[in-house]
Amino acid sequence: MATFLYRLGRGSFRLRWLVLAVWVLVLGGVLTAAATMQQETNPEFVLPGTESQEAFDLLEARFPDANADGGTAQIVFESENGEPLTADANKAVIDDLAAHMLDSPQIAAVTSPFAVDEAGNPIGMISADGQNIAVMQVTYAEPAMELDEGTIHYLEDAIADTEDAGVRVEVGGDVLQPMPETGTTELIGIGVALVVLVVTFGALLAAGLPIITAVLGVMLTTAGILAATSFMNVSESTGTLASMIGLAVGIDYALFILSRYRNELAADGRVDDKRARAEAMGRSVGTAGSAVFFAGLTVVIALLGLSVVNIPFLTEMAVAAAVTVVIAVLIAVTLLPAFAGFAGKRIFTKRQRRRIAEGLHDAKPNGGKRWAGFITRHPILVALVGIIGLGTLAYPALDLELGLPDAGSSGEDTTQRQAYDLVSEGFGEGFNGQLIIVGDLEDGVDAMTAAQNITEELGGIDGIAVVGQAFPNADMDTVMVTLIPETGPSDHATNELVHEIRGALADDTDANWSVTGATALNIDISDNLNDALLPYMLIVVGLAALILLLVFRSILVPIMATLGFMLSVFAALGALVAVFQWGWGAELFNVDQPGPIMSMMPILMIGLVFGLAMDYQIFLVTRVREAYVHGADPKQAIVEGYGHSSRVVVAAALIMISVFAAFIFSGEALIASMGFALAAAVIFDAFVVRMAIIPAIMALIGRGSWWIPKWLDRILPNVDVEGDKLQEHLTKDAPREDERELVGASK
Repeated sequence: MATFLYRLGRGSFRLRWLVLAVWVLVLGGVLTAAATMQQETNPEFVLPGTESQEAFDLLEARFPDANADGGTAQIVFESENGEPLTADANKAVIDDLAAHMLDSPQIAAVTSPFAVDEAGNPIGMISADGQNIAVMQVTYAEPAMELDEGTIHYLEDAIADTEDAGVRVEVGGDVLQPMPETGTTELIGIGVALVVLVVTFGALLAAGLPIITAVLGVMLTTAGILAATSFMNVSESTGTLASMIGLAVGIDYALFILSRYRNELAADGRVDDKRARAEAMGRSVGTAGSAVFFAGLTVVIALLGLSVVNIPFLTEMAVAAAVTVVIAVLIAVTLLPAFAGFAGKRIFTKRQRRRIAEGLHDAKPNGGKRWAGFITRHPILVALVGIIGLGTLAYPALDLELGLPDAGSSGEDTTQRQAYDLVSEGFGEGFNGQLIIVGDLEDGVDAMTAAQNITEELGGIDGIAVVGQAFPNADMDTVMVTLIPETGPSDHATNELVHEIRGALADDTDANWSVTGATALNIDISDNLNDALLPYMLIVVGLAALILLLVFRSILVPIMATLGFMLSVFAALGALVAVFQWGWGAELFNVDQPGPIMSMMPILMIGLVFGLAMDYQIFLVTRVREAYVHGADPKQAIVEGYGHSSRVVVAAALIMISVFAAFIFSGEALIASMGFALAAAVIFDAFVVRMAIIPAIMALIGRGSWWIPKWLDRILPNVDVEGDKLQEHLTKDAPREDERELVGASK
């Protein structure tokens, strides 16, 4: 591996114009595809194989007029003039709006608060207590994400026309969902990363190269996602997560290789020699590039493992992020060397080149050595402080509550949240999380009898506030009934109610009953995520441990790496609960409404944090192993390894933290909580686990850290991350290079 990457890095450096041309063609092709193939998409929660999804599909097939997948707007009214909404002036405002909405483009149905059925029975929603809150249900013929901009503007204008009419109007539903803007957050992350790189390298040109390569990688992925919209639905979060991961790993991977390249050049002292620069780049890609390759492979495995959850939108996000990581690795081992070739000796400033020529440039900073020396002298103290500290931070995770966001978790100043609160005030929280019971009737069962039976059976279940009228479809083979829980959609009691209803109806002989609706679908998503967590961890941790076994040829190092990762994850989850669930520092971290943590957060965190944690494990410990196999004793190897790599790992961690932390202010709940959790996890993992706990335990274990059974050592392939085979290759080729130089000189 090291020898192949050496040739790739040196070749990319020498053939930089060709490499640049290939990447320009690739970028141009993908951008062209994005421009010509981009389509509007309709991302939606689809959960194959679950009861709620099967019931939803049955509704679409058997009740086509109900527009089960159509966008909805819940227009909520509150009297502001002290009179009930049934008063003539207020009623006129609502009736005018209802008539106006009937003329809306893409409209399917409008149900006024004052609507009645054929028998004269009221079917609209108007509060019994004072008649001061009412709801107009608006259903569109197309899903919310497929509605035209003109349709959305029509609704907004209609609502605006009711201002100063004595009636307060708020809008819930899925039609007016705000779209997050992430461009500013990405710029913040890039700006902080540039500052860190300038401080690390002391040269603006060198600092700019990782930024340029990372941005190019994100551009490629973003353009690819836009092109993919021509044949698949893509959610807004997919591109945002890919950008977040792409910027972080793209900058870090380039940083590690470029830092090794500068150190190799500084140690060699021949900065002005083109051949020396090419050789230094070859050695850098062969060694640091090997670590980048396996680090990227670990992240990709962790991301693709999310497919075991069998939630399409989650798999889509994971695949996009994994592709971003692959592109970041390819750019780091090919395009970065080419850019370094163009930079030439300007990769150092004039002052740095002068110090190198005078032998004064220190390519091996002493800060890392001093820190590692302190750890090896006090390993028990360092390990205990680190483990107890992270354990304390992890304590709030014991109170972790999972759920999916609804309008009740929106910011208090949003119309969605205010509509939610008005409905809760006028009708009860359960009206915000209605459930739909669907029955596929058995042959020979009378539909009206089945409807009467299901109504009576549901009426005997505690926790149900209202059981609506059950009615059959036109073919009399399916029955549907709507019910209102007593509790809100994200309440734990509602979760238990759904499971109780399913259990009660499981043995019914009239029909195959199922429960659906947005609330039931969210509950099934949470259940799927919880059920998949253990298999996912076993798959990802198992494969990653195998990679670490190949890289380090050790039994205990992969075990330490995995246990340290779990400590980081639990500490990050604890911090997440404290801020996003308990509300500690909510204003500081832009948390509008503390509440349950999103159901997909734990499994997403495990996937992403595991991959990123293994990055630092590989980058740091490969240098330790490199020193160990070259003859250093275990403690000295730790000092040497951390002396070489700790400064650049600290810089990489700071960059990754800044990129993730910037997304806390994205305005989208999933991305904001993900940015916070990942930033916290990197802080804990990079600075506490990898920089303190792991070297402390390795110092305590000594040579045992590198123990591996001889039989296993013989059968494992040697991936040569530390570059022993590469060194042999260079030693063999050295005489030939010298002969060529002599021949050239004689000519």
